[in-house]
Amino acid sequence: MKTATEGNQENLLKAYSMLLYFSGSMILYEPVEECVTEFWRNGILKKLPVTSRNPRFIEAAAQLRESCDDPSTCLTSLRTDYLKLFTGAGTMLAPPYESVFLSDERLMFDKQTRDVRKFYNTYGWKSRLEGKVPDDHLGTELLFLNLLVDKYMKLDDDACRREMRNEMVRFIEGHPLKWIGLWQEEVERNADTKCYSGISKLLYAILEDMTDVLKNWD
Repeated sequence: MKTATEGNQENLLKAYSMLLYFSGSMILYEPVEECVTEFWRNGILKKLPVTSRNPRFIEAAAQLRESCDDPSTCLTSLRTDYLKLFTGAGTMLAPPYESVFLSDERLMFDKQTRDVRKFYNTYGWKSRLEGKVPDDHLGTELLFLNLLVDKYMKLDDDACRREMRNEMVRFIEGHPLKWIGLWQEEVERNADTKCYSGISKLLYAILEDMTDVLKNWD
């Protein structure tokens, strides 16, 4: 039987997973009208499903509450920012790729792309965008992390659950958390919307908080 503390910790993981899904989608795909409706107009981002004392989280939550306040222009602004930051006709201003930030020459498809793919292969997972989007795209890494959370929730054996928590920490610290601070600075410097500035901070804070919860699981 799970203790009350374990139940609370699992609810935290579920909340983190939801926010990772939202944030990852906003980085991986060009925003569509449904994003604005679901996350802004329906009020999900006005009251996030989890709270935190992490100053980065608090700042991100405040920015997201104040973002997208004009429905008539929100989608256009989001799309413009997305294209400028993460795709770009020329140079991406905040490329969401691990290899860009961790390779000596800021090169895509460098050693880091192969390293993260090895982690995916351990679990027999392939991104549905494989061949179209490099495996070290931040959105792809977050999708994989959500897969690990989902696998964890289905485990009953304590030893297996403990090992999966260790694996989640190993992945977070070895991959997204290793470079997300550098990426977040680029987003903060170049974003025109509070939406993407807030999303980048939120992601950084979630990965920090999630790691702390997993390491200190009762």
